[in-house]
Amino acid sequence: MMHPMDSALTSVALPLALAVVMLGLGLSLTVGDFVRIGRQPRAVVIALALQLLVLPAVCFGLVLALDLPPLLAVGMLLLAASPGGTTANLFSHLFRGDVALNISLTAVNSLIAVVTLPLVTNLAIDFFEPEDAGSLGLQLGKVVQVFAVVLVPVAIGMLVRSRNAAFADRMDKPVRILSAVVLALVILGTMLAERENIGEYLRDIGVPAVLFCVLSLSLGFLVPRALGVEQRQAVASAFEIGIHNSTLAITVAISVLDSVELAVPAAVYGTLMFPIAAVFGWAITRSTRRPAEATPV
Repeated sequence: MMHPMDSALTSVALPLALAVVMLGLGLSLTVGDFVRIGRQPRAVVIALALQLLVLPAVCFGLVLALDLPPLLAVGMLLLAASPGGTTANLFSHLFRGDVALNISLTAVNSLIAVVTLPLVTNLAIDFFEPEDAGSLGLQLGKVVQVFAVVLVPVAIGMLVRSRNAAFADRMDKPVRILSAVVLALVILGTMLAERENIGEYLRDIGVPAVLFCVLSLSLGFLVPRALGVEQRQAVASAFEIGIHNSTLAITVAISVLDSVELAVPAAVYGTLMFPIAAVFGWAITRSTRRPAEATPV
């Protein structure tokens, strides 16, 4: 059941938080980012296939193997179906990935997720049949509302950049910092709303979240490399696939599906993915700085 206090969180705070995060992405986007996809089809197709097909399948296998409670299992799949987060661009920049590719992937993925996110989530609800499954289910209309909150700020940000690139550059850092603060507050709010059960949730979801994050990052890097994608693009792909838009998953869980418990996996993942991604980035940059003869041809 939702508490009266939660209604302000669900109707105002969460959509607003998501809008701020997506405005930040829009400020860094140009039409050229979409055009570039046609020039680098291999890296884009591989990353999207991993994100849209492989990740939900890996996550499904993981929650079955670990025998998660139904609501948390659905929450994990909702997270897996969420597109890459804007923070992926930051990690990609830090660890010398192809940031332009990240930006393109986030943009395209956010559009495709309008269809794939409700599809994966509804299949998970049908399969795991959580206790209040009758009231769960993502109607397309509701999802379109949430994605309006995602795509309209992106469009506004892009418009601002096209009119005044210098202003967009100046705003990039403050909006990015604000996005990070907003994400932290969203996660904190979710945890507080479920504080009675948080210990139990962490026991249930801590290990799956860590495993899923490590698997996502590793697949995102190793599969493109194995298929001949160059290093910088593989780094971009790894962060795009390992760092999810937790704010979107939490917003869908609470505002659309009316369940704070469903949001817990995204909140836990949203906290854990940063240190894991940092260690992963450090590890791949170290391993690729070794002498070239160490890598078999």
